[in-house]
Parts: sequence; structure tokens; C-alpha cells
Amino acid sequence: MNFIFLGPPGAGKGTLAKQVAETYKIPHISTGDIFRANIKNQTPLGKKVDAIIKSGGLVSDDITVELVKDRLSQPDVANGFILDGFPRTIPQAEALATFCKVDAAVNFDIADEEVVERLGGRRVCTKCGEGFHIKFMPPKVEGKCDKCGADLFIRDDDKIESIKNRLVVYRDQTAPLIDFYTKKGNIVDIDARPAPEKILDTFKEKFPL
Repeated sequence: MNFIFLGPPGAGKGTLAKQVAETYKIPHISTGDIFRANIKNQTPLGKKVDAIIKSGGLVSDDITVELVKDRLSQPDVANGFILDGFPRTIPQAEALATFCKVDAAVNFDIADEEVVERLGGRRVCTKCGEGFHIKFMPPKVEGKCDKCGADLFIRDDDKIESIKNRLVVYRDQTAPLIDFYTKKGNIVDIDARPAPEKILDTFKEKFPL
């Protein structure tokens, strides 16, 4: 099956995508991975993307669509794939529909307050990079790494203001895709609040192997 994963930052899409890819034996494809692979291999499109990123610009829809189209022509997608991070906008979704059939757009549903709690509680060790969460996986000593004893810090992406901004961008730009795929009749909602293994069980019930 050809899946698109939708959901705000912090919904756990990436974690589930890896599990689904393993279980269903289909590739997990993110636009970030496609960009990096093309830049590394110095393909003509990769060189364009590299130049745009280095100049601080945003990669255009046209180039992104071409990269995705090329990736979906590879033999490993014969049995299906998971697209994560694409499409982000209605024009991208419309372009995708011209060369690819989407079987299900899976919407990982979670409230903004829960996203803020999930991401805002993350802490990372300044020395060894070990990750913690003040609520779900707290360190034994507040503010200190269990592994090496160094101080913990909050990444810029995990600061409350940054999370709220990311959610505004998501709701404005990407959430309309839910309406787009609802009208096409292939949106599937999954509650993103439980633990990852429970979400995977729900996924398997909705899409039996």
C-alpha cells in the first residue's frame, strides 16, 4: 500500500513510520532523506538543492516534486511506501496525484497541548547527547544526565515558543491536506496519544497484512 503520514510535530509519525516500514516491508521515505541522498550523490537536482540550502533559500515545490517523483520510480517501492513530510501543501498533493496513487492518508491526531507537553519536556545531555523527558523519562537528578552527570539542556526546537510557532505553521499549511484527502475518501484517523506499540496495533487493525 502507498501511505502518506500526516500529523503535527511531536505526533510520533517518524517513530511509527520506522515500525510500519519494518512490519510491512516497505520503505519509509522522508523529503529530508531524499534531499540528503541527492546532495551526497551530487545528482543534477541534488546540486540545485545544495545551492539553494547553502544560500538560505527554500527548495521550491517544483524541485521537491521532481525529487519525490524520481524516488518513487525506484524498484524498492514496488510493494508500497510511506511518505513522511510530503506533501506539505495542497499544490504538492495535487502534483503527487498526477504520478502516484495514494491508498491512505493516515492522520495522526493529537491536540496541540499534548504536543507542547511532549516536546517541551525533552532534555538533552550537553556532553553525551543522551535524551530525557521531565515527565515520561526523568533523570534521577534534576537537570543532570544519568549516564555522565553533565548538565541537561533544552534544544531550541523544543522551547515552548518554537513549538507553538511550528504548530501554527503546521495548522496553516499542512492541516488543509486533511480536508483534501477527506474529500478523496482516503483519510484514516489514528489516535496519536497512546504508546507507540499500541498505535502500531491500531495501524495493523486498520491495514491488515
